[in-house]
Amino acid sequence: MQEKPDKMAIIAFSGTVDKMIAVSTLATGAVAMGVDVDIFVTSWGLQAFRKGAAETNTRISKDFEEFGPAMMEAMQAKKMPSWLDTLKQAMEFGDIHVFACSQTMELLGMGVDDLEDVVEDIMGAAGFVGRALDAKIQLFI
Repeated sequence: MQEKPDKMAIIAFSGTVDKMIAVSTLATGAVAMGVDVDIFVTSWGLQAFRKGAAETNTRISKDFEEFGPAMMEAMQAKKMPSWLDTLKQAMEFGDIHVFACSQTMELLGMGVDDLEDVVEDIMGAAGFVGRALDAKIQLFI
């Protein structure tokens, strides 16, 4: 019997740039170590995955919003890729699956065509919990 690879499950609840950078950075680090990653985007996190949102979203978490302009300026000066570009690159090298919350999709009147192509499927919370049960690392961002 083949051993299952290590797995990390991330629930992305917030769609602010600082939290999306954390999601993509952690997913990148995980796949670099051979860890599979499942990401469940729900509530405001789903807004970050709307087509084109990564180019226009400059929101920073309320606790750190005064640092937002300096952070965005530093990212541009250092030519840092967007969180979405980082996630796409990581998906080329490892096993990352992104699922959109079916309840949030319905609530916001969104369809799969409204989302970036990195979103693999729409899934309910129970379905994701079932996938996350064997994850060694579970994060809520």
